[in-house]
Amino acid sequence: MKLLHIDSSILGDNSASRQLSSQVVKAWQAAEPSAVVTHRDLAADAISHFSSTTLVAAGTTAELRNAAQQHEAELSASTLAEFIAADAVVIAAPMYNFTVPTQLKAWIDRVAVAGQTFRYTEAGPEGLCGGKKVVIVSTSGGIHAGQASGIAHEEYLKLVLGFLGITDIEIVRAEGLAYGDEVRNNAMTAAQAKISEQLFAAA
Repeated sequence: MKLLHIDSSILGDNSASRQLSSQVVKAWQAAEPSAVVTHRDLAADAISHFSSTTLVAAGTTAELRNAAQQHEAELSASTLAEFIAADAVVIAAPMYNFTVPTQLKAWIDRVAVAGQTFRYTEAGPEGLCGGKKVVIVSTSGGIHAGQASGIAHEEYLKLVLGFLGITDIEIVRAEGLAYGDEVRNNAMTAAQAKISEQLFAAA
């Protein structure tokens, strides 16, 4: 199987989402030793935000593109191909100002492509990525899951993934990380326990 690992935190080794997503990937590899992992670090190697250049590049034949347009076209194509090829995706999604990092949103804009990962029909939109499994590693300094303040974070990701046809979604959550050492330690311990004891129990 092919496993795509997405990191988006700007905090490097101090990132809770990076620590937990790495543990998810290691647990997955232990459960499925044949898994081939591709790691995309959206903070260290940022994807440029969706722009007019992106749209123009998509609508311009290869031989007529300038250098900037060619770069955009290649970036879109490689990011999309990587996502489509993946059987499973681990998305590390820290909360920044009540939503996902802009780096992660930029990645979503490259993989949510009409005619490739979803399509519109007379009956409405249809996701084309069914069959993939996704684990969202959700981290936040406050407590937001299930509240209005979390709608643009976890709920947004579930909405996008569902729109693409992905329904097999697990969430590993560590929240309240800014509430002091005890709360942070308890949250991280609970998340790590879910990874080791529940996420791949069937395997």
